[in-house]
Amino acid sequence: MNGFNQYTPTEVIFGKGTENQVGETAKKWGGSRILIVYGGGSVVRSGLLDRVKASLDAAGLAWEEFGGARPNPYLNHAEEGVQKAIAFGADLILAVGGGSTIDTAKGIAHGTANPDTKLWDIWTKKVPLTKTLPVGVVLTIAAAGSEMSDSAVLTNTETGVKAGLGTEFNRAKFAIMNPELTFTLPDYQIACGVTDIMMHTMERYFIPGAQEMLTDEIAEGLLRTVIANGRLALKDKTDVNALGEIMWCSSLSHNGLTGAGRSARDFSVHKFGHALSVKYDVAHGASLSAVWKAWAEYACEGEGALERFARFARKVWLVEEEDDRAACAKGIEMTVAYFKEIGVATCLKDFGLDPSEEEIQDLAMKTTSNDTVRLCPARTITAVEAKAIFEASR
Repeated sequence: MNGFNQYTPTEVIFGKGTENQVGETAKKWGGSRILIVYGGGSVVRSGLLDRVKASLDAAGLAWEEFGGARPNPYLNHAEEGVQKAIAFGADLILAVGGGSTIDTAKGIAHGTANPDTKLWDIWTKKVPLTKTLPVGVVLTIAAAGSEMSDSAVLTNTETGVKAGLGTEFNRAKFAIMNPELTFTLPDYQIACGVTDIMMHTMERYFIPGAQEMLTDEIAEGLLRTVIANGRLALKDKTDVNALGEIMWCSSLSHNGLTGAGRSARDFSVHKFGHALSVKYDVAHGASLSAVWKAWAEYACEGEGALERFARFARKVWLVEEEDDRAACAKGIEMTVAYFKEIGVATCLKDFGLDPSEEEIQDLAMKTTSNDTVRLCPARTITAVEAKAIFEASR
């Protein structure tokens, strides 16, 4: 096992009605003036936002609202939130929503704590991030894992770049998780969430030469759990046990635990998905599943990668093939079949897309930062390989 640092400081408050504890929890973490960040009208229509406000009021905390967070969250919207937070004198940013809302809140926290620095300069690491405001979360969508992760993503609409920022300053101070808050999600959102959770786990898993027995078992168990409970939740969206399992899988898939001790980690599928979601504004989870088959068929041919894919097939999908190549092929086939079963894209035409050669080349260049970044430790991906993977995903 390789050396590693595992840092998971987020307080998790899990269970029915836990959103009513947000006021006292925010106060415990130093909040007195709270900027509430949320997305569209669902938290308003469901009454969740009113319950959050009532809890903050009961704790004697001042608050302001900042709505409008959107899927594939925008830099300029986070910048608007920074100005509102500064004007209000916010000392804690509270995200009420899913990954896009949480990532927006993280951006607002960084920008508010560093008012003389452009947020994009922080995001692109042109200026080192040395301080931020505390962020709290009331989670409404199990998917991105941002409630416990060290990462966040924003899209710069001026440059057409969707970029992630990884830093321990992205760790939320607390995350309130009530699975009942996900009862009203559409099937497609649940399916995209399950897909994102799987990807966060798999992109830490397919590392050649991995020797971390416990980390492997955690990852494989998480994948089996989210796959099984994804099916149950899509049959009954009030199955609180299934939704609770998915919510906990979301958090554990992206807090570092499923990659502990790995010699590397690989988020190349996310790079492909980011390029797609910026260019075509498709759902994040589905952007990943649309390219996964082509990526997997390429990556599994890397040195030492076939054994990892074969283990994945046997441990996650219970494939009984003794030959590694046959097991690998069956595991890829069963993963893609599952994506089809839950209703997410498995190729670009599922989005109604038929990109031109020029568009494919642009996607490949965006994926590899203009061919300056080499992706995928299992088998190197440059812009040339990225283009081939996009073409195979048509």
